[in-house]
Amino acid sequence: MAEQQFRFDDGAAYERHMGTWSRLAGDIFLDWLAPQPGLRWIDVGCGNGAFSERIVDRCAPAEVQGIDPSEGQLAFARTRPAARLAKFQQGDAMALPFPDGGFDVAVMALVIFFVPDPAKGVAEMARVVRPGGTMTAYAWDLFGGGFPLEPIGAELRAMNIRPFLPPSPDASRTENLRALWTRAGATDVEMRVIKVERTFASFDEFWSIAMTSNVRMVIDKMSATDAEHLKARVRERLPADSAGRITFGAHANAIKGRVAK
Repeated sequence: MAEQQFRFDDGAAYERHMGTWSRLAGDIFLDWLAPQPGLRWIDVGCGNGAFSERIVDRCAPAEVQGIDPSEGQLAFARTRPAARLAKFQQGDAMALPFPDGGFDVAVMALVIFFVPDPAKGVAEMARVVRPGGTMTAYAWDLFGGGFPLEPIGAELRAMNIRPFLPPSPDASRTENLRALWTRAGATDVEMRVIKVERTFASFDEFWSIAMTSNVRMVIDKMSATDAEHLKARVRERLPADSAGRITFGAHANAIKGRVAK
C-alpha cells in the first residue's frame, strides 16, 4: 500500500492528539535552548500555536511571529491566550514574509519534515535571523521509533502499510539535520535527543485521541476485520498497569546553531 501523508488543517483536532506531546517536548527543548528574555522570535510552521504559547509563557519574548500554511490551524492559534503577544499569519517556510535579520531566534518545532525542501526552509531561517542569532529545530525521530503514534505505526507496518510519512521524513535524522545546519553556514552547532513520556487513563482514551489524527484516514480505508486486528495488536503492545493506565514514550532530535557573523 502507498504511504499515507500527514495533513493538518483542524487546529482543535491537532491539539487533542498532539498538543500534550508538543508541550512536553517543547518545555525540554526550551530548557536546553535557555534563551534570554526580550528576544524577537519567529515560529516557522507554528500550526495551532502550541509552541508559540510556550515561548510567550516561558521566555518573556519581545515579539513572536507565527507562520503556517494552514488557515485552519492559524484560526485556532489566534484563540490562544498567547495571541495577546504572538501574531499569526499564513506563509511559506521556504519564502518567509520578513526582511533579512529581523529576528533573534528562528525555530521549527516538530515541523522541518513537513517542509518540501528543508534546505530552503533552513536557509530562510538563517536569512531572517540577525548575525549571531539562533536557528533551531526539533523533530520526532520518525525512523528511530520516536513518533508519538509509533505504537500504531509499528503495527501498520507489520500489515505492510507504511503510514504517516510527511513530505521530507529524512530531515528527522540526526545526520541530515546537522548537514542542513552546516550547509546554511551555522556555527556552534549542537544536538541532543529529547525524550518524553505520556500516560493515558486507559487504552480506550489513547485510541480515541489517536482517532483525531491522520491515523483515522488510514483505518477508514481498512476492512472491519483488519481494523479490529490492528486495534487488538496495538492494545497488546501497550499493556496497562493495575489501574488500567498505559504509559509510553516518544523522542525527538533537536539541533541549534548560530547564524554566522
